Amino acid sequence: MVMKGKRLWKYRLIKFLRYTNKLTAYQKFASRVGYAGAAFLIAAQWTIDARLYIIGFICVMVQTASRKQWNLVTLNMNGLIAWLTHFLK
Repeated sequence: MVMKGKRLWKYRLIKFLRYTNKLTAYQKFASRVGYAGAAFLIAAQWTIDARLYIIGFICVMVQTASRKQWNLVTLNMNGLIAWLTHFLK
């Protein structure tokens, strides 16, 4: 009886401390868009095409905004503004 109580207590503690990340449908979609954006950014490094950078930063911003990672959103916004000014000149 005592062993069962100890195991139950340990199980409840582990269950409480365990990190579970259940994504919503929007977050799953945004994650896929973010992967596509990362692919655009990788392709842009090889071609130095401003359009690929712009598309990539927009896609990655969708992912980071869905996860509420605002520091990364502002970082990607900075890159987007830089490549937009480069593209428009």
